[in-house]
Amino acid sequence: MRRLLVLGGTEFVGRAVVADALARGWETTVFHRGRHPAPEGVEVRRGDRTAEGGLDELAAGEWDAVVDTWSDAPSAVADAARLLEGRVGHYSYVSSRSVYTSPTAPGADEDAPVVEAPPDDDGTHYPTAKRGGELAAEAVFGGRALFVRAGLILGPHENVGRLPWWLNRIARGGAVLAPGPRDLPLQYVDARDLAAWTLDAAEKGLGGPFNTVSPVGHTTMAGLLEACREATGSDAEFRWTSPEVIEEAGIAPWRELPVWLPPGELHGTLHQGNVDRALATGLRCRPVAETVADTWDWLRAVGGGAPQRPDRPRVGLDPGTEARVLGL
Repeated sequence: MRRLLVLGGTEFVGRAVVADALARGWETTVFHRGRHPAPEGVEVRRGDRTAEGGLDELAAGEWDAVVDTWSDAPSAVADAARLLEGRVGHYSYVSSRSVYTSPTAPGADEDAPVVEAPPDDDGTHYPTAKRGGELAAEAVFGGRALFVRAGLILGPHENVGRLPWWLNRIARGGAVLAPGPRDLPLQYVDARDLAAWTLDAAEKGLGGPFNTVSPVGHTTMAGLLEACREATGSDAEFRWTSPEVIEEAGIAPWRELPVWLPPGELHGTLHQGNVDRALATGLRCRPVAETVADTWDWLRAVGGGAPQRPDRPRVGLDPGTEARVLGL
């Protein structure tokens, strides 16, 4: 496989896909709206998928595979798939484990129930938008449509702010509210590992759904925070705090304490999924220390402030709230 089309390709996951493709020596075309610089070494085509005639730049050309990172109304996926039919061999759609009905039981695999997704979904509800995108790709490409059901995605160029927040907070040092239990297992994927598996899967012609995150317990909450302390060289003192105390303080899991969910149904849904299918087809997940250190190096290179997707809320705990809970 030598010719790749990336719909997106200038931010986080799309950027990682492009970087991996270029490293393989693939001829890579990036189609994007022009809001962010395109990586060097790619053919650039511009257009807004939501506008009339927005796909005109893709009316000509043939590619072996396409990777689509779209997250909004699935009609955009349907339009692109129909336009590219007959000129693309394989369609990878970066989906989400959010397509499963929630909560899912710990250990659930790709056969777990998924949300109902109307064909005219407007994209405001993330789970139905992603499921609608899967259905749109499948309607055109059938078994040549791959659903990359990612979960929590971390790594350099993250534009949601979860790992960057923890790194910057721990770099400041002092007493840090560390949400327990310490050995709480985490499940995530480095964007670069996600990209590598997606391109390998496209080469193999894989189709259908794959849960693409690390094995359960790839790291723990303590492992993640200790990796942050090591990478930043901080003197941070972790004050491990029980879920009950955090709940009583009114602190929101996931949003105010990024990555973390207390033990229970939501933790089982987000951090205890079955990934045997992806592992059997070559998914490899680098150590958490590498993901954390590389993200810290990137953060320092961009001045410490990570980019922020405008459609996602900012994350992180207010310093005053942290001090109050810790009794400082």
